[in-house]
Amino acid sequence: MRATVLGRGRRINEKAQDAIRELEEDQGRESRLQMIQMLIPLALKAVEDELQGEVRGLVGKRYSRGKEHTRWGSNDGSVYLGDQKVAIPVPRARHKLKEVEVPLESYHQLQSPGIIDEMSLRRVINGIAQSKYEKAAIAVPETFGIKKTSTCRRFMRASGKKLREFLERDLSTHDIVAIFMDGKTFAEHSIVIALGVTMNGDKVLLGFVETSTENHKVCRDFILGMKERGLRLDNEILFVIDGGKGLYKGIKEVVGEKAVIQRCQWHKRENVLEYLSMEKKIYFRRKLQSAYEQLTYEKAKNKLLAIRRELMLINQSAVGSLDEGFEETLTLHKLGLFEKLGRSFKTANCLENVNKGLARYTDRVDYWHNSNQRQRWVATALVEIEPGLNKVSGYKFLGELRRAMGALKAGKEVIAA
Repeated sequence: MRATVLGRGRRINEKAQDAIRELEEDQGRESRLQMIQMLIPLALKAVEDELQGEVRGLVGKRYSRGKEHTRWGSNDGSVYLGDQKVAIPVPRARHKLKEVEVPLESYHQLQSPGIIDEMSLRRVINGIAQSKYEKAAIAVPETFGIKKTSTCRRFMRASGKKLREFLERDLSTHDIVAIFMDGKTFAEHSIVIALGVTMNGDKVLLGFVETSTENHKVCRDFILGMKERGLRLDNEILFVIDGGKGLYKGIKEVVGEKAVIQRCQWHKRENVLEYLSMEKKIYFRRKLQSAYEQLTYEKAKNKLLAIRRELMLINQSAVGSLDEGFEETLTLHKLGLFEKLGRSFKTANCLENVNKGLARYTDRVDYWHNSNQRQRWVATALVEIEPGLNKVSGYKFLGELRRAMGALKAGKEVIAA
C-alpha cells in the first residue's frame, strides 16, 4: 500500500516537474518560479529541487573540486506557496576566498508575497471575508497559518498599489469626447466618479474624488487633477451631469467654453416630481417622459413649456425645479443628435451602471473605518469593473457629436428641423 502511494506521488511530481519545465521554455525563470508557487503541495518538493539546483550550479556536484564556492550547510527558512508561508530547510553556499555567504536568487523570489498579495486582493474584493479567509485558504501541511491580520496587510498592500496606479493614470493617450460625472454615497461621504468616452466609443474610468458634498472647489480641483494627468481639452467635451451646482461650476471654471453640458433628463424629471402628490406624479412623469423623447429641439421644448403652464396652477416650486437648467436638458436636441445618441447621453445611466457594479463589491463592507479604506476599495473595484464595460450605444456617431459641439460653440445653426 505504502509503495503504491509513493509511486503515485512520484508520478504526480514528475508531471508537475514536466509542467514547470514546459513553462520555463515558454516564459523563462520568473514564470517558472511563479508556477512553482502555485503547485500545492507538490511545490514543496519542487522548491527543494529548485534551491538544490541553484546550489549545484554554484558549487558543482558533491565532492567536486575547482569551483569558487562551497556548500555551507542549511538554515531554517520559509517560502510562499499558494496563500501560505511554508517552513523549509534552505541550503547555503559561500565563496571560498571571500568567506561570505552567496544569496540564492530563487529563494529570494520565492519569499516575495507579490503574487500572493494579488491573489488575496482578488479573493477579498470578490467576497471572501477577511475574518473567514483562513478557512478558505488552500491547506498545506506545516504552514504558518493565515490569520485575519495577515490577510488585512496583504489586502492593504495590494489595494494600496491599485489606488496609487488608478489615481496616477496617464490620460493623455485618450481622445475623450464625453465625460459622465456623478457621485456614489458611502455613509456621510460621497465619491464623485468621472467616466470618459473615447472617440471610438470605449468607456474609460478617469478618476474619482472623495467629498462630503459636491462642493465646487473640490470638483474644480478634481477636474484640474485630470487635466494635469493629460486630459485633453483642445476639443469640446460633452459633460453629462445631474443637477449638482458644484459639478457645474467646477466644470465651467476649468474647461470653460470647451464644456458642453447635458443635464441628466432622468434626474431632472425626478426632481420636478418630488414636489407633487403621488397621483400627480404618475400623470406628470408620463408627460415629462413624452416631452423628452421628442426627436427635435422645437417639439421637445414646446411640450415642456406646455407642462410648465400646467404646473403653474399646481405647484410653483415644481416650476422652479423645471426652469433650473431647462435648456441644458435639451442639449442633445439642440445638437440635432437626440435620435442617434439619446440612448447613451440623455441620462447618466452609463455611470449609474458603474455605480451598481461598484456596489456589488463595496456593499460587502460592514463598516468604513477611514478614507484610505474607502478609496482603496473603490479603486480596486473600479479596476475590476472597467474591462467589462461595453462601448456606448451609437458610438459610430461620435464624430458627428464632436462636429456639432464645435458648431454650437462657434454660434452656427445646428438645431435639427
